[in-house]
Amino acid sequence: MGPEVVVVWVLVFFGASVLVALTPGANNLLGLHHGMTHGVRRGLAGLVGRLAAFTLLITAVAAGLGQLLAASETALSIIKWAGAAYLLWLGLRLLWSTIRRGTDADVAAEDVGPPAVPMPARRVARKEFGVAIANPKAILVFTAFVPQFIDPGHGPFPAQIAVLGGVYLLAEFLAGSAYVGAGAAVKSIKLSLRARRNVDRGTGVVLVGLAGVLATSNA
Repeated sequence: MGPEVVVVWVLVFFGASVLVALTPGANNLLGLHHGMTHGVRRGLAGLVGRLAAFTLLITAVAAGLGQLLAASETALSIIKWAGAAYLLWLGLRLLWSTIRRGTDADVAAEDVGPPAVPMPARRVARKEFGVAIANPKAILVFTAFVPQFIDPGHGPFPAQIAVLGGVYLLAEFLAGSAYVGAGAAVKSIKLSLRARRNVDRGTGVVLVGLAGVLATSNA
């Protein structure tokens, strides 16, 4: 098979991967939120945590473990409930933080307060890693979406998974950076305390909703 065919194969997969990676989800929502509340640097640190989780999943698929997980209803159920519980915990924690900040009147009284204290980069990365690794949808991306592009004529299965996995990581990096950048652009507007609390409240509600969707899904 000629190099031109291989290039087209990779480019088609890259285009499809970008579309998949841009789809709104828990990790992209967190990336947007971290960009808004902590800035680009810590938002990208969270993205590194997400990519580390995806790298582990790609390695598992290349080793044959991904197919076993995808075929095991019990394993996927455990991962699904663990992921839903983690999203629920993150969402409720954000909502609780908005309650602790006081009522609307309290916030209005100090609407020109100092910016929120940035979360340590390591903690941001750990949070996104936890969401990505415990998401059965991510497992299905590497066990159902990626294998569709496997071609016996392109070489051994593990090698193709490694190449396609690397391409998907690039797509995920670009998509995740776009969400972080969008959040950082909003941060540059210098939101008031009331607006920052509303952002946290909205993020918390969506995370709780995503936990419910994940818990009730068939994946």
